[in-house]
Amino acid sequence: MTPNALEQLHADATAIFDHALKACDIPSAFDRHLRFEGKTLIRQSSPLVKPVPISLEGYKRVIVISLGKAALTMLDALLDRLPPKLLYRGVCSGPEVPKKHSWRIKYFAGGHPLPNEDSFAAARETLKLLKHARKDTFVFFLISGGGSAMMELPLDERISLDDAIAFHETLVASGASITEINTVRKYFSAVKGGRLALAAPDAGKLSLLLADVPLKDLGAVASSPTLPDQSTPEECLDVLRRFHLQEKFPQSVREYFEALHLESAEHPDSPEMQRAFANAQFDVLLSNHDFVNAARDHAQALEYKVVIDNNCDDWDYRDAADYLLKRFHELRKEFPRLCLLSSGEVTVKIEGTPGCGGRNQQFALAAAFELSEHARQHLAVLSAGSDGIDGNSPAAGAIADPTTVKRARDYGFDPEATLARFDTCPLFTALGDILMTGPTGNNLRDLRVLLSAG
Repeated sequence: MTPNALEQLHADATAIFDHALKACDIPSAFDRHLRFEGKTLIRQSSPLVKPVPISLEGYKRVIVISLGKAALTMLDALLDRLPPKLLYRGVCSGPEVPKKHSWRIKYFAGGHPLPNEDSFAAARETLKLLKHARKDTFVFFLISGGGSAMMELPLDERISLDDAIAFHETLVASGASITEINTVRKYFSAVKGGRLALAAPDAGKLSLLLADVPLKDLGAVASSPTLPDQSTPEECLDVLRRFHLQEKFPQSVREYFEALHLESAEHPDSPEMQRAFANAQFDVLLSNHDFVNAARDHAQALEYKVVIDNNCDDWDYRDAADYLLKRFHELRKEFPRLCLLSSGEVTVKIEGTPGCGGRNQQFALAAAFELSEHARQHLAVLSAGSDGIDGNSPAAGAIADPTTVKRARDYGFDPEATLARFDTCPLFTALGDILMTGPTGNNLRDLRVLLSAG
């Protein structure tokens, strides 16, 4: 195995990931799906579907609510395309408050993965604004992953911010899938499970989504603030039982969920919900499918045989690594120059206080142990998040190869202990194998790229 061959694999894996990010440009996605002809909005959900006109002529007020990791990018894209004379007000809860912004929008720097004071303030301001929406109001909801924490407010007003933070922290570290986590969040929050739509029942509404979940689970995007909630209290209680969550919650949250079965949750078929969604439309601007397909196209341009396998979505990171590497080695027998792509997210159950890292770096280091058994072969594994942020680290992810474990030991690291402490970022940083993009303003789930050069 030559250093140059490994360097080329690292470069190819990074190029595949970078190309996928650039191909999923949010402004371009807006142009594909939306255009204005005067004060008429033309929706084009697909080239194969007839365009849908939405006249805004009769609306006296326009409200824009943007939340999630891509909130700023989505908001700017929409505002750049709104007709100049269309007056609007709105709320944006994203990763930061931008230096350049519209005076018509109230900006908040919501917390992630845990809510903060701005998360609460953004929710209150949004509910206040929507409360005054009538039939003469049209609302744009711009929703991306991360919105579950960046806009939050407990249904029970007695639950403090500190207890809400502890609630979110327990969920994130539980090992539950994102769909299961968001099922619980929907029954906790005043802005999730369709409640933002319910806050403005008579207004016209259009929700534009960046789907960081499987398309069959669109209700999990930011815990479904504007889509009908198809989950049930029984499903929520089942997640709480299976992951032993209630005993880990603060007392105020525990007491709330203990009484949940007595609550009259809004059913999707209730008159209130039917009224709220009567004038509601939805469109997915970008999804994980767009992301992985763009990665496929570039890998093919680099002359790799490409196979896509998303079967391990929401699996534990160790199980996902074992499965994908087994599939990878089987495929290499037939296709020596191979790119195995896998999108979605893996789960990590955190015990104790974690170090600096995230699920993608955990996956990469777990894969590195298996790759070390193929010391003379040209192999590489990249795992990274499309939002540019992996867990509590500043990295998007990392790249591993058959030399990773040995090089780490040579640098004085204990890879096994590092994995157990969830402290992978310092190790990959020292090796020069960390993937740093900075926040991308996008969020289309994670991508794993397994490469073989033959």
